[in-house]
Amino acid sequence: MSDETNGCTGRVLVLVLPEVNLLDLGGPVQVFDAAAHFGGGYRLEYVGEADGLRSAQGLRLAGLAPLPTTRPVAGDLVLVPGPRLTGSDRLVEPAVVRWVREAYDAGARVASVCTGAAVLGEAGLLDGRLCTTHWSLTSAMRERYPRARVREAALYVHDGRISTSAGISSGIDLALSLVERDRGPELAARVARELVLYLRRDGDATQISPFLRHRDHVHPAVHRVQDHLAQHLDAAFTLRELAGVAGLSPRGLTRAFTAVTGITPFVYQRQLRLERARSLLSGTDLTVEAVAARCGFRDARQLRRVVADAFGVPPSRLRAPLRPTA
Repeated sequence: MSDETNGCTGRVLVLVLPEVNLLDLGGPVQVFDAAAHFGGGYRLEYVGEADGLRSAQGLRLAGLAPLPTTRPVAGDLVLVPGPRLTGSDRLVEPAVVRWVREAYDAGARVASVCTGAAVLGEAGLLDGRLCTTHWSLTSAMRERYPRARVREAALYVHDGRISTSAGISSGIDLALSLVERDRGPELAARVARELVLYLRRDGDATQISPFLRHRDHVHPAVHRVQDHLAQHLDAAFTLRELAGVAGLSPRGLTRAFTAVTGITPFVYQRQLRLERARSLLSGTDLTVEAVAARCGFRDARQLRRVVADAFGVPPSRLRAPLRPTA
């Protein structure tokens, strides 16, 4: 897959600050590393205002590129894991604030984890934007950055090229969401499974992509069938063929699949096809006929019917782009 997918260069610049919380750092980083292992084209680089920093948990971190020598460009992702804040008036060093602001002005995306939102706030990047942070800090965020539109009870929030998360484990949810936006839901689902994440939550922990829903189980045969269906959306399979993938009898597959997901393999397949069709219709210029072919529908007429049944609107109403805006 091209590194230029959806305008993303694939470079992730991880801004490591003094007293950084290790899970805020390690969780999202492992998501991007796993995505790179599966061909996602991500390249991790670590930067800091100084080398040899100490994490909040006492681990020494070294090998950081100095900020002045690292210049983000359009399409880069700057990731700001949350540090342990001291409560002083100057939360972040001015050099760090300037670097983050210049990165955004150069066209980079900026994503914070937990208290990393303070860096974005100090840089003025939260003014007029929806954002979130750790639940214990939302009131303080509103006081310090009154122009920020702080959301509570949100795991993460995307607003244009700015993304923020509630922190700790939700940094993993944020990273998976960014992978899904950059490289598609199939890769995000594969990463989630590799990291033994049984459920990838969306920003409001409600609606979840069908590529990730129904996977909060550890049945290996059912996982194989789910992966096979996701990787061959345009193919037609019989129950016997899917049972062969699972290594079960047709009846055994139906029983196992329904027991752990609550739906049959073909209902699951239909959900995957609908989600991919929605994504292609709203994020590409492909014709309805081409989308139907890629998603395994017989023809454009069938696609129009199932889209109308599922979403209550014709395919033409799904054409608004999903790509992040500036």
